Amino acid sequence: MNDEPPSPGLWATPVAAIDLDVEPVWEAAGLGLQELAEAAIAAVFEEEVLAQAAGEVEVALRFTNDATVAELNATWRGQAKPTDVLSFPATAADEPAPPPGVPWLLGDVVLAFETCARDAEALARPLAAHVSHLVVHGLLHLLHHDHQEPGEAAAMEALEVRILARLGIDDPYRDRPLITENL
Repeated sequence: MNDEPPSPGLWATPVAAIDLDVEPVWEAAGLGLQELAEAAIAAVFEEEVLAQAAGEVEVALRFTNDATVAELNATWRGQAKPTDVLSFPATAADEPAPPPGVPWLLGDVVLAFETCARDAEALARPLAAHVSHLVVHGLLHLLHHDHQEPGEAAAMEALEVRILARLGIDDPYRDRPLITENL
């Protein structure tokens, strides 16, 4: 495996509608965010409960900046600082998938460019691989996976590693502390 992003068209996105909002700073990075998002969603589909969805699945991905994410983080999490990714699930954890023919709105995932770029550099990872990981991480939050407790963190990390392997991306947690140590 390597840390290169998946090649465009490698994965077909099964019945997913992606509402993609990309700010110019992200476009300038030339990451192919549509293809990256489709690949991440398809890999999550193949590994996770989305396979149970009988109808169309909808997700919104917003690629924005630190200032916007800091504002969202302050409003929704009480933390007036940027973070790499925020997730806003559209359903409650105990809410089942809708019946066949009814779109399943998963929610919104928001990424901050400056923080993502800084973190990718600090981790010595290509930005595209890091962003793929964060999209997967955000999608899992939409599906109500969490990492507040050590057991949850270990399970979520293991799931992320399996999904990223489908994308040809190395384990981002290898030789790093558990995610709960970074909260």
